[in-house]
Amino acid sequence: MTALASPASPDTHPHTRGAGHLVAPIATLVLAVAALWALWRAALHTSLGQRVDTAAMHGADVGHPHVVEVLDRTLNGTTLVSLVLVCLFAAAFGILRRRADLAVGAALLVLGANATTQLLKTGLARPDLDGTGMPNSFPSGHTAAAASVAFAVILVLPQALRGTIALVGFGYVTVIAVATVWAEWHRPSDTIGGLLVTLAWGSAAVFLVRLWRLRGPGVTQRPSRLATVPLFLGGLVAAIAGAFGLAAVAMLADIPGRFAFLSGSAAVAAVTAGAFLVWVWFTASPGAVKGGTK
Repeated sequence: MTALASPASPDTHPHTRGAGHLVAPIATLVLAVAALWALWRAALHTSLGQRVDTAAMHGADVGHPHVVEVLDRTLNGTTLVSLVLVCLFAAAFGILRRRADLAVGAALLVLGANATTQLLKTGLARPDLDGTGMPNSFPSGHTAAAASVAFAVILVLPQALRGTIALVGFGYVTVIAVATVWAEWHRPSDTIGGLLVTLAWGSAAVFLVRLWRLRGPGVTQRPSRLATVPLFLGGLVAAIAGAFGLAAVAMLADIPGRFAFLSGSAAVAAVTAGAFLVWVWFTASPGAVKGGTK
């Protein structure tokens, strides 16, 4: 399905794909893997990292009934069946749009991210440096599942819908990630790890799609500011709050548990916003056809 051609705008212009068209997703893949390794070392293999991480998880004392209801319903709604159905939709929609490359990319993204998450969770060690004796839960499978499905849906949708769905997906994944910490299923580092795994596989999927259509004529399309501006500003505020909050938790011994939980949640929201911002840029035109948007 190809959209009708529209008049040229500042956000759309013909281009000749250069080396950067393929280098960008590969560079993002390398950076995501490096960040995942650094997070694993800092959060799981240092006593300070484990202490801050565990404090944020155990401080999840949410007393507002409506907030608790939303978190409960969101977590319980993230089942294997629902995720499989969304994945089938993404693959089918890509095929209906005559974009087999997007369907394959979406499948690679979802399968790769979720398989990697489970392999890492069972294969990585977490030494007991905080005295809790809790087993490894890094990275979060719930977060990776939610993020990978959201990424896949954004990838296969037409350009006109990607920005709006990205904002919806950002909100959904943030709630899922925070809910796993609130339920004490995961620490903040686990959820961030799940996001980094998803971003790494998303970068691989974008590389595949771009390589698939490398020789075809195309257009460059910038993502809508209605999506990028909220993600950037929201992520920036969350990053500042999370950084200062977690620094206070690390330096002070008498920080309230709820403050630690909110600081960890802010850090999770910041990373989620950053991941979706990168994804919005990557999928703005992952192989669009000249004269229309696919």
